[in-house]
Amino acid sequence: MLFRSLSAFLLTFLLAAPASAAKCGGDFNVFIAAMAREAQGSGVSRAVIDSALAGVTPDPAVLAFDRRQRGTFRKTFEEYAATRVIPPRIKRAKSLMQRHAALLARVEAQFGVPRALIMAIWTLESDNGTGDIGKMPVVRTLATLAHDCRRTELFQGELIAALQIVQRGDLPLRDLTGAFAGELGQTQFLPSSYIKYGVDFDGNGHVDLKHSVPDVLASTANLLKTAGWRRGEPFGEGTANFEAMREWNRSEVYRKTMVLMAERIAGP
Repeated sequence: MLFRSLSAFLLTFLLAAPASAAKCGGDFNVFIAAMAREAQGSGVSRAVIDSALAGVTPDPAVLAFDRRQRGTFRKTFEEYAATRVIPPRIKRAKSLMQRHAALLARVEAQFGVPRALIMAIWTLESDNGTGDIGKMPVVRTLATLAHDCRRTELFQGELIAALQIVQRGDLPLRDLTGAFAGELGQTQFLPSSYIKYGVDFDGNGHVDLKHSVPDVLASTANLLKTAGWRRGEPFGEGTANFEAMREWNRSEVYRKTMVLMAERIAGP
């Protein structure tokens, strides 16, 4: 408790200093103080900054996982899809297609993305919200990755975006939990995508990608629409829509798996 109080005092003191770009590496607390200044410059309140960043420490497990992830898609499409496009998932997705038929019809009408593909993404990313969507504190995860100099610019931006999610009131800090790269929600949006593509489709004034199925499905479709999705056109390999799906995942293997899952869900 004393350490957290001292950290909060340090953040408050350093926020008053002139803003400067956060330099990766070096002393972690100095880096966090610089990120706090950048966050304040981006419109995040002192209260949110203090509650989110005070006492934060680097997470060695995040760095270890990040280094192991090189070559995730060394498997062939056939090898990868065989472990993902499986009968229990397809059965559940078909059932949910019926349960959420009216919602999916609204989403498809507004964004032009086929409901089977939306359902495929939701299924692959989190087993339709029933799987593990990550329990790691997103702020700590992103602060750790931002401090590491390999992709500091990317993750500094993601850290600011995570604080903006709290600032907007979309999620409280206690709900800002996710996976090993800071992805959160039922379709695993990075915070910057949450800010850019998130849609309040249930009309409650907040974008909630952890608990609101309407927000989850509409935001997923909005990402693809914004990426250049062509309504009514095919989305298999070699099509313009398959290329638009790069905004979701650059891996060709993963995108082919998305297409196969959508076909199986839409099929008899």
